[in-house]
Amino acid sequence: MSKLDHASSYMLPIAVLILMPWFLMWLTADTIIGLSLAWSLDLLVMLIGITLLLTSVILMVACIRIFTNVGEGTLAPWAPTQKLVVVGIYRCMRNPMITGVVLGILGESIILSNYAVFLWFLFFFIGNHIYFIKSEEPGLLKRFGQEYVEYFENVPRWLPRRTPWEPSD
Repeated sequence: MSKLDHASSYMLPIAVLILMPWFLMWLTADTIIGLSLAWSLDLLVMLIGITLLLTSVILMVACIRIFTNVGEGTLAPWAPTQKLVVVGIYRCMRNPMITGVVLGILGESIILSNYAVFLWFLFFFIGNHIYFIKSEEPGLLKRFGQEYVEYFENVPRWLPRRTPWEPSD
């Protein structure tokens, strides 16, 4: 994997988490941050949004590192992993990277209190859910065969397992 492939894989989360929300805020001319609630409630809502955003960043950084170091590839379709990744957070859920991005968009929509960004969160989540079922999962089945079947049957798509899954050897 080249350094260019690795660097270019960051373009996807940047576009989804920074460029699209910025464009939607510009499009709706909504640049006010916060909900104008009582200060204590507004602070609580902001803290929830910030927590979601920080969780998002932690998940994405962890996933990118695992993809690079263990999977020998990137999250980008043009430089996919060479190995099925079933370590770390991937032992608890199949799609932590996209879960991180989705949490980030939700956090942004809360922090910015922008309905267009919230609609982007819904569209992005639903679109990815359909994409995983129709395209990515069948593609992973073709690439990794029985190893992926066992993983698919034991690790949930979005919500993490209570205990990390241990693949059979």
